[in-house]
Amino acid sequence: MTSENDFLHLLNAHKGILHKISKMYMESPEDQQDLFQEIIYQLWKSHHTFSHQSKFSTWMYRVAVNTAITFFKKQKRKPPTTPSFPEHLPSEENETNTKELQLSHFYKAVQQLEKIEKALIFYHLESYTHKEISLQLGISEVNARVKLNRAKTKLKELIKLQGYEF
Repeated sequence: MTSENDFLHLLNAHKGILHKISKMYMESPEDQQDLFQEIIYQLWKSHHTFSHQSKFSTWMYRVAVNTAITFFKKQKRKPPTTPSFPEHLPSEENETNTKELQLSHFYKAVQQLEKIEKALIFYHLESYTHKEISLQLGISEVNARVKLNRAKTKLKELIKLQGYEF
């Protein structure tokens, strides 16, 4: 059981996780914001069930991914919206625009990955070791390493298909 103030402090400390998951599962900024809010709502509803048997961030990630998957399925039933990614970008970009372009290509590609691949990439971005990834996903360490390498290769190919060169 976590007090409300503790919960809010922990939520604030780990909100980057929620932003990453929102971007991994949703394409448009509006959908990302909706998912972000839905995840916070689900975390709030279930924070009393957090048993401290794992790190708060691990519990938070599990709730967030489950919420994202449910939210994503609901969104797939909606009529498609126009993509929020520009088709043609100005050729003269400053460093900030270049970073934003790289991130948009990255997240657009991640959205095309399978659920397990998204989880692997997320854990990798959060600097989890292969052993920690294997424990989180319930697979062997060797399997985690192999699947992560395959997910990274697939991610690179998806980014290249978008026309972005490394």
